[in-house]
Amino acid sequence: MKIYTKNGDKGQTRIIGKQILYKNDPRVAAYGEVDELNSWIGYTKSLINSHTQVLSNELEEIQQLLFDCGHDLATPADDERHSFKFKQEQPTVWLEEKIDNYTQVVPAVKKFILPGGTQLASALHVARTITRRAERQIVQLMREEQINQDVLIFINRLSDYFFAAARYANYLEQQPDMLYRNSKDVFH
Repeated sequence: MKIYTKNGDKGQTRIIGKQILYKNDPRVAAYGEVDELNSWIGYTKSLINSHTQVLSNELEEIQQLLFDCGHDLATPADDERHSFKFKQEQPTVWLEEKIDNYTQVVPAVKKFILPGGTQLASALHVARTITRRAERQIVQLMREEQINQDVLIFINRLSDYFFAAARYANYLEQQPDMLYRNSKDVFH
C-alpha cells in the first residue's frame, strides 16, 4: 500500500466520508493541531525517567483519546456513514481527578508561574500551549460547522491537566516552580 495520494500536490486532502478539502480548511487545521499535540506528547513521554514514571501511562492514554478527538474533528456531523467516537464525560472526569490530585501535592502558589523547570515539566508546558492553540482552532471550526462538543470540553480541560502535570513533574524531581516576579496574587 502506498501512503501518498498526490491530493496534497494540489493543496487538498481527503477527510472521513471522502470529502476533499483544502489543507487550510478550518476542519483540517483543527485535527492537524490535535495531531501535532499528539506527536508532542510522544516526544514528552521520551523524557520520562524513574522519578516521573507515574506519568507515562496517563500520557499514553491521552494520546489514545486524542486519536479519537482527531477522528471526530475529521468527521462532518452530517456524515451518516460515520459516527463520533469521543465521549468526554469519563475522560474529562479522569483529567479533573488527576488535576485535583496533583494540585493537592504540589506547593500552593498564588502567583503566575514561568513555564520551565525540568525537561519533562518544560515539555508539559509546551503541551499546554499546543493544546490551547488546538482549542482555538477547534473553536474556529465550531463557529463555522457543527462539531462533537465533547472534543472541545476535553481539550479545554486537557490544557489545565498539562499545567498541573508540569508542576507535579517538577515536584517529583524536587525542582521548585519559578514565579513571575511582577505577578500579583491571582490564585486563591
